Amino acid sequence: MIYYPNKLDPIFNKLIEHDMRPVIVGGFIRDSLLKIESKDIDIEVYGALSFAELENLLQEFGNVNIVGKSFGVCKLKFKEYDLDFSLPRMDSKIRSGHRGFEIHVDPNLDFKTAASRRDFTINSIGYDVIEKKLLDPFCGADDLKNRTLRAVNLETFIEDPLRVLRAAQFCARFQLKIENQLFLACKNMVSKNMLDELPKERIFEEIKKLLLKSQKPSYGFKLLKEFGINIYTDNIDVADEIAKQLTSNSQTNLSLMLAALCYNLNQAETEDFIQKLTNEKELLNSVVRLIQLHNEIDIIYANSMNDYSLYKLASKIDIDKLLILSSSIYFTKNSSKTYKAGEEIYKRVKELDILNKKLPVLLGGRDILKFGLAPSEQFSKILHEAYEAQMHGEFKNRDEAMLWLKEYLKKLKL
Repeated sequence: MIYYPNKLDPIFNKLIEHDMRPVIVGGFIRDSLLKIESKDIDIEVYGALSFAELENLLQEFGNVNIVGKSFGVCKLKFKEYDLDFSLPRMDSKIRSGHRGFEIHVDPNLDFKTAASRRDFTINSIGYDVIEKKLLDPFCGADDLKNRTLRAVNLETFIEDPLRVLRAAQFCARFQLKIENQLFLACKNMVSKNMLDELPKERIFEEIKKLLLKSQKPSYGFKLLKEFGINIYTDNIDVADEIAKQLTSNSQTNLSLMLAALCYNLNQAETEDFIQKLTNEKELLNSVVRLIQLHNEIDIIYANSMNDYSLYKLASKIDIDKLLILSSSIYFTKNSSKTYKAGEEIYKRVKELDILNKKLPVLLGGRDILKFGLAPSEQFSKILHEAYEAQMHGEFKNRDEAMLWLKEYLKKLKL
């Protein structure tokens, strides 16, 4: 028995009233069998007269997005769930590339035929909502129990080169061993340069899933290396440490993961590695900044940690991110699980309230104007000196800040 959210029953009942058979498929079933919660649910609908009929019935439950109409797919945000409704289909390879398929939608297909287009057996399992039973024509549930990744059909598997990357990320996410024939098929696809058909962005999407959804990303990277894919550094164990400390922000986590892979590379090498994966400049800059500053934690601690050095560091980067990276590097290199520098710096920046923000500025341009000065290029220098003085503790509130500014301007004779 698969336990799906009963909040979906009104939708399922509506479909059943119109002689349709909803079958929950794909990742939700796989994750349920692995006791993993998911709010992304794919439903394959059998017996619909047309895609338009399905779309019209779903309108009652919210705004239906038909962005996937050519694939027979419509999306619906319902309550806290992201639902994808699709009609059964068969795919035929007609040209190269991940999208080089002709789609044949057929509401009257049997489940086994419809599931035969899936990549792996663990993704080919369905749950019949009406009969309350598991549909598993390719023994995917057994493969999950045995922690084995196996292709539904090796002959059609090789039609989509993206599946090579999916194989690595699924093995890493769910700690699966890859079946030997599937391993050889992936390796052969790489040797034939089939991945050259894929756009960089599509490859990166799979790498992101490997990095962000795996407890041990290193497992997936080692597998990619065995396939013959050159996305590898000697720092993959640091990524495993990062995986233990992930934040709630996926973009931050991605920056940390990539910084972990590149932390001992110079800037040119780092840029080359990241640019092979993605053209996202903001992400690249974030990774480079983390790498440039990761040694500062140990330097600050070694030089008798003081508040000014911590304030200065907080003005350059969120210190909590830096601590995650530096501690992950430390734990990878050392058997000790006590990172004294990180622990003491964390405690102090927490007290100073600069863990993930810089010291709030007490003086601004408007304050300078109050002394009768006209705006000029010198304002930026004055404000820089004011912030330096603030970080050094020369003033700690607005009144003290205004007195400092008055004396400072007097010295400059302005």
